[in-house]
Amino acid sequence: MTFPSIRMRRLRRLPALREMMAETRLHPADFIMPYFVRPGKGVRNEISSMPGNYQLSVDVLCEECAGLLETGVKSVILFGIPSKKDAMGSEGYTEDGVVQTAVRALRKEVPGLVVTTDVCLCEYTDHGHCGVLNGETVDNDATLELLSKMALSHARAGAHIVAPSDMMDGRVGLIRDNLDADGFADTIIMAYSAKYASAFYGPFRDAAESPPRFGDRRGYQMDVRNADEAMREVNLDLDEGADIVMIKPALAYLDVIRDVKSGSDVPVAAYNVSGEFSMVKAAAEKGWLDEKQAALEMLTAIKRAGADLVLTYWARDAAEWLKEG
Repeated sequence: MTFPSIRMRRLRRLPALREMMAETRLHPADFIMPYFVRPGKGVRNEISSMPGNYQLSVDVLCEECAGLLETGVKSVILFGIPSKKDAMGSEGYTEDGVVQTAVRALRKEVPGLVVTTDVCLCEYTDHGHCGVLNGETVDNDATLELLSKMALSHARAGAHIVAPSDMMDGRVGLIRDNLDADGFADTIIMAYSAKYASAFYGPFRDAAESPPRFGDRRGYQMDVRNADEAMREVNLDLDEGADIVMIKPALAYLDVIRDVKSGSDVPVAAYNVSGEFSMVKAAAEKGWLDEKQAALEMLTAIKRAGADLVLTYWARDAAEWLKEG
């Protein structure tokens, strides 16, 4: 019998060898941790569909973020839950809004943390859609000015990165113009460039209290069947001044992450969304999966596909797991 001279298993025999040969590595600095912030003091409301995640008041948020930074995770993204909602989402762009207040507190209490803010009206409108309505249709152009006001209010509060997630056409360009004109040329725009109308957002809508009251968001978020369209969206956002582009969700769109990374020369972020997180949590609770192994495998796949940054609800846990080895 002739045995092979090339034996791939040689490089896999020992844990140390496998570590030496690893092509993709996760690091806590790769992660951005999402947080949901709401008015009040001492608030820590667990989100039932996202075990281990909470709606937090600003004081509790600061405590959480101080601990997060110690794990090596260097950035957060904030989603606001206002005290009241209206048709125009006005609480989203007021200077004393919950996100603006949280940004100022984090910049003071947790120096060294990179503070990112979500820029979208869905959490602030009483109808749950991502912009101003004309009948039952989101009016793209009427929404742009409000999104720009929101981004500018976040920058004035001290946000390092603003992240428009609404999928309105032209919003990156207007936000960039207005930030620059107001003296915030150094504020980074991380655009949700390819955001799909996905079934994996359900738990997030519980957390942010933002499900649409009628219809859906397929008229402005991307069709799940399209990949080439993602590069058009990315290139438009880059032309308008985006510094980082994002694909959302991550796990079902690894091909899109790869295409975007191969077709652009800017940092690429991917959002490991709530449904991807919660389905593993649910399976782990039933004993069907090992949460740590499944989560790290998913995060590695997202990184391997080409993501430089991963927004994930596992950020803190993953940082601790990586330390354990």
